[in-house]
Amino acid sequence: MRPVIFSKMDFSHSSLFGYIEDLQELTIIERPVRRSLKTPEEIERLTVDEELSDIERAVYLLSSGQDIQGTSVVANLPVLMRQNPAETLRRVLPKIREVLHVAGVEMQLTAAVSFLTVLQEESVSIHTYSHSFLHIILQNLEHRDAGVSNAWLETLLAVIEALPKETVRHEILNPLVSKAQLSQTLQSRLVSCKIMGKVANKIEAHIVKREVLPLVKALCQDVEYEVRTCMCRQLEHVARGIGTELTKTMVLPELVELARDEGSSVRLAAFETLVNLLDMFDADDRSQTVLPLVKSFCEKSFKTDESILVSLSFHLGKLCNGLYGIFTPEQHLRFLEFYKKLSTLGLQQENGHNDNQLHLQTLEQEKKYISVRKNCAYNFPAMIVFVDPKNFHLELYSIFFCLCHDPEVPVRYTMAISFFEVAKLLNSDVYTIHKELVTLLQDESLEVLDALVGHLPEILELMTNGGENNGSESKLLSIPDLIPALTTAEQRAATSLKWRTHEKLLQKYACLPHIIPSDQIYYRFLHRMLTIILTNNVLPVQKAAARTLCVYLRYNRKQEQRHEVIQKLIEQLGQGKSYWNRLRFLDTCEFIMELFSKSFFCKYFFLPVLELTHDPVANVRMKLCCLLPKVKSTLKIPTDKHLLQQLELCIRKLLCQEKDKDVLTIVKRTVLELDRMEISVDAEQLEKEKQKNEGRSTNINDKIFEKKRRDSKTSSVLSKSVNLSISGSSSGTLAGKEEKKSKLVRSQSFSTQVLHPKYSNIDKCPNKSSATGYTSSVPGIGKSCMLSFSDDSFRTHSVGNSGNAAFPSSSSRNLFNSADQKNNGNKESQSRKMSIKNRKSNS
Repeated sequence: MRPVIFSKMDFSHSSLFGYIEDLQELTIIERPVRRSLKTPEEIERLTVDEELSDIERAVYLLSSGQDIQGTSVVANLPVLMRQNPAETLRRVLPKIREVLHVAGVEMQLTAAVSFLTVLQEESVSIHTYSHSFLHIILQNLEHRDAGVSNAWLETLLAVIEALPKETVRHEILNPLVSKAQLSQTLQSRLVSCKIMGKVANKIEAHIVKREVLPLVKALCQDVEYEVRTCMCRQLEHVARGIGTELTKTMVLPELVELARDEGSSVRLAAFETLVNLLDMFDADDRSQTVLPLVKSFCEKSFKTDESILVSLSFHLGKLCNGLYGIFTPEQHLRFLEFYKKLSTLGLQQENGHNDNQLHLQTLEQEKKYISVRKNCAYNFPAMIVFVDPKNFHLELYSIFFCLCHDPEVPVRYTMAISFFEVAKLLNSDVYTIHKELVTLLQDESLEVLDALVGHLPEILELMTNGGENNGSESKLLSIPDLIPALTTAEQRAATSLKWRTHEKLLQKYACLPHIIPSDQIYYRFLHRMLTIILTNNVLPVQKAAARTLCVYLRYNRKQEQRHEVIQKLIEQLGQGKSYWNRLRFLDTCEFIMELFSKSFFCKYFFLPVLELTHDPVANVRMKLCCLLPKVKSTLKIPTDKHLLQQLELCIRKLLCQEKDKDVLTIVKRTVLELDRMEISVDAEQLEKEKQKNEGRSTNINDKIFEKKRRDSKTSSVLSKSVNLSISGSSSGTLAGKEEKKSKLVRSQSFSTQVLHPKYSNIDKCPNKSSATGYTSSVPGIGKSCMLSFSDDSFRTHSVGNSGNAAFPSSSSRNLFNSADQKNNGNKESQSRKMSIKNRKSNS
């Protein structure tokens, strides 16, 4: 088929026929796809009666269905075991056992996974499981397909962990004796090796010595190197199972012999097993047996057996510290030099040869050498312990420098991960590696930066506080070029497509106020965070920048700088033209409520947040409604009662004016949540206002008493109508009291209705007015609340000593009304006196 090139279209006669032929070939390719569709007859064969139960359907599909249907039943086995274990074991499992004899690879793999799932879910007891499932697992262990065999082996090893010891001994160990014989297949012997490693930890040591160790020794001397390698790797598990004494006499000699095996993979397995078993050998075994073997491995690794280099470099740290107590000074220096040589392996051109053969050889070994240097970077903290941190600068700093500047990213990445451990080990000498910190921060690979940033706060804290100088002025000087390196790292992450690294970096930069002076934070980082919020398009990055900005603002003590940042947040975010910026303003306010005091938020951000109730974008209003409970929690009564009034007004407007259904739904839900909230009470401020109100009431009572005294003097002049005056005054006082009492009752009954809002009427918006003012009850602004409007202003009274904010009917107004009623009563009695006196004189 000729390729169709559309970049240069040629519509000549010959070319058009060429395109037609290509299209015909494409249609031929599609034909097999159409043929793969199921015919009606095939669909009929795949159709199952819907009235069958799950068990009956499973049995039917396993008996007469196609392979794909049988595989589906096997995959559904754990579900059947959960629903009806007895019937599944009686009817379904025997069918599965029959089908597996002739099943394909897919069904075999599915069955191994399903059997393991049934075990993990504990659908049946372990006794029932071993009786029903174990024999099926053992039968399929020697499947001709290696992948299937390994799958069943993994299932069996998991089953051995749960089986009783007696079951393991009789059902698994006894058949294992015959399976491990040299006459068996290679696959059978390999399976036997892995089973022995698991069984050795499950049964008693004396049984292992009598029945397992002879098989282990035979497999260690198998004619196939794959079997010897496999058994060598299981010797660690066998040694853990039989204990120290038997390991010394039975396992160690086998390891020594395997370490000298002709197969490189066998020698490698023996070396790694020796390293892993160092803690089980005493000092004599280490010095007389293990150390000579390790020295031999190190010497041969460069000369004749480079295959062991990668493993040797990986285990070298553990090896050096495990043998530390038996090293002579000369041996200590030899192993240190060996580590240094591995750390720079492949970076030097030996003997100056640059011919093609050497170049090809270098290309073949390049991956191996990179792995060796990467393993050296991994082991660097262990080598610091090996040489003692006090000797770091003399012994290891040059290697540390080389590894941090290695040309390969995996090596530098590993050093970045290990950097925190190195800094902890150096302690007061951590200042010696500050240049490498700056180097890794400026690394061209974002993977290296991401690895370093994970522990950046802890590293910077060690850098600034680990030395002798702990003063704030000397912190910045202790890490030269830190600020440029940090800004460069952030800008490089911002311009990349790896936004998760950028987000992580911004989150970790929140530690900088503890490291860098406030002015440097303000000029080099704070405004950069604001720019990221305004310009970046990734939401997690914007949120990370917003939170870090709030942290910077929290630790900034200069009021003019604080006010400038607050003003920019309100103007550029809260009042920004883009609704996206206004949404980020609400995110920022949420962080401010988390990091700052309640009074700070109420002072600077409470009203700007409420202004977003008029936002033209529904998403902004929706997010605001979700934030209102947190906003309300910042209020204190009576200090913030004017803000509470504004909050109530905003909610009332949302309930009355909101047209978006989604927003209105959230508003109603928010109102119910607000109604269940309690407002914190400022007890000190409340006491002051109480005393102030009591003083005001006392002054009013004094004025009333003085007026009454003057009125009584005036009435005493009318001597002829003294009795009538007294009578009129008494009746006026009684009438005033009755009127006051009736008004108070009406006020209290109205207040009681207001204090218990009905949730069912939440959709209604009250809008009633009278000559005395405007009264509204809105649930959600406290346990109870009432608004009284007079000349478009709020008058709210807070009473409560238990921490609950309540706004009852205005009792203080009743006090003024009572005084007015008394004055009116006195005036009416005086008018009646004068009229009676005139009538008498006329008569």
